[in-house]
Amino acid sequence: MTPRNLGLVLLMATAVNWGATWPIMKFLLTELPPLTMRALGSGVLAVLLLLGALAFRLPLHVPREQRPRLVLFSLLNITAWMAFGTLALRWLSASEAAILAYTMPVWAALFAWPILGERPGPARIAGLTLGFGSIVILFAGRGVELGLEKLPGLGFILASALLFALGAVLSKQRPLVLHPITALAWQMAIGCLPMAILAPLLESFEPARVTPPVWFWFGWFMIFSMGLSYLTWFGALARLPASTAAIGTLLAPVLSVLAAGLFLGEPLGWREAVALGGTVAAVALAVGLRDKRP
Repeated sequence: MTPRNLGLVLLMATAVNWGATWPIMKFLLTELPPLTMRALGSGVLAVLLLLGALAFRLPLHVPREQRPRLVLFSLLNITAWMAFGTLALRWLSASEAAILAYTMPVWAALFAWPILGERPGPARIAGLTLGFGSIVILFAGRGVELGLEKLPGLGFILASALLFALGAVLSKQRPLVLHPITALAWQMAIGCLPMAILAPLLESFEPARVTPPVWFWFGWFMIFSMGLSYLTWFGALARLPASTAAIGTLLAPVLSVLAAGLFLGEPLGWREAVALGGTVAAVALAVGLRDKRP
């Protein structure tokens, strides 16, 4: 298999795992509290990644000058993304959360202007406009009352997407010079700590009352959606142009909406279709898929 074909396989695996994330999380929240679920998942995954790094003799040492940004990236890319995104599902459907979460490349294009000096051109400005429009369409619902009921979820999911986008731009400005597995392991370990501290203070969790199907899908979610997807994404990025790899961010919300409709019985009406189409177009413009440069 050529490197390009392997990259495409890894990209598809990433998109499928990312697309399954939101419907699976919505199902898990029927019995698992959000912060507990995320703290437990990221904590176990951090231990597995650290053990894997030791088994493959990857360096775990983090130079002193990189530690502050490692903590910052962990809080933005792990804590904020996971905690706020999962809490949003208390008020939003899986399809709504997925559509809004994957506006993150649009916000990254906005943050890149003041931080990286990447001034947005007409395409990215159009992408930002489409992104805002998609949020309005999805949030408005079938009336003002329904829209207001979803306000906490909207706030949490936008905070999740905005902070993750900020972390992505800052990591491009000052990247971590670490092996990808080492960087992910430490970010998972550091990022789970705030959730692990807050979970017992804010939530009630009784493991004995969790049914076997929920534990099964929690294990699936932790291994594939949280762990393997990061590794396949890194592998796709290493073998494909950035613009091609960005297609993965376009496929994920589409698959999330379809899976939520098929397995959770969530509505697939004109509102979801228009918002999804607007979000996909906005992300395509924001990441510059029409850019012909290599």
